[in-house]
Amino acid sequence: MTIRAGILGYGNLGRGVEAAVQTAPDMELAAVFTRRDPKSVKTLTGVPVVSAGDAAAWADRIDVMILGGGSATDLPRQTPEFAKLFNCVDSFDTHAKIPEHFEAVDQAARGAGKLTLISCGWDPGLFSVLRCLSESVLPRGRSYTFWGRGVSQGHSDAIRRVEGVRDARQYTVPVEKALEEVRSGANPELTARQMHTRECYVVAKGGADKEKIASRIRSMPNYFEPYDTTVNFISEEELQRDHQGLPHGGFVLRSGTTGLKDEMCELIEFRLKLDSNPQFTGSVLAACARAVVRMRAMGQSGCRTLLDVAPAWLSPREGAELRKALL
Repeated sequence: MTIRAGILGYGNLGRGVEAAVQTAPDMELAAVFTRRDPKSVKTLTGVPVVSAGDAAAWADRIDVMILGGGSATDLPRQTPEFAKLFNCVDSFDTHAKIPEHFEAVDQAARGAGKLTLISCGWDPGLFSVLRCLSESVLPRGRSYTFWGRGVSQGHSDAIRRVEGVRDARQYTVPVEKALEEVRSGANPELTARQMHTRECYVVAKGGADKEKIASRIRSMPNYFEPYDTTVNFISEEELQRDHQGLPHGGFVLRSGTTGLKDEMCELIEFRLKLDSNPQFTGSVLAACARAVVRMRAMGQSGCRTLLDVAPAWLSPREGAELRKALL
């Protein structure tokens, strides 16, 4: 069976999904859906571009819709809406709001007899699974997640939504001292502010109040308020010259003890180092789209996360081949 995928939204993430679907052995891209004028959108692979308002007419031609919008304003509205029409995958990444997003999507998808996987990037997503795995193996211990140094697409998008901002890039930077303290086995108690800083590079619109922009960014709940945040105003030329790449990465660590008397100290560490955040995230979304189709065929409906997905369902390989090659 060839899985027919659609993409809603054609920015950096949408193009990353397109590349991942194109290289998957069991998937094909049926169409890209956009809020822009479809005639103005040129895809990498030449697939049809359709107005998002006409998506319902494609319900029988798409097995899974992959949503490429931002978490600040797009996905809270789009995912519940499209979950009523399609099996879906999104990359909603506002950690504090995932429970309420899950409930809204679950109600919409369950009522329509559809299945949606939310928060399917690498964090939340892959790192969520790694945290669960390491905490299960080392129940006596403490988990830590460090992100960066890299460009956060969601945080950059949130800055671009601030009035007076033309464009922006946001870098998440781990505090090296805190990372080394964890690796030493000290099991420190660390606040968000002690673990990361945020660097923002902002191009302001002509005449915009830069002090007001900086204040709005630093006070943004969940995104910037809990961190030491530096806001740098630069020209559009500087942004194009120095900040066009989209690297990212991070670490999940679990420091704990084993033995009847906690006599052995153990450390689990996972790392991602990415040249392209959107292309890698697009690859995660494509794998999750495969899982959604399989899980729906098993009769599942409603909302799920990667914590509910068996690893084999993400792979294009059959079970016998996986057992032979990977066990």
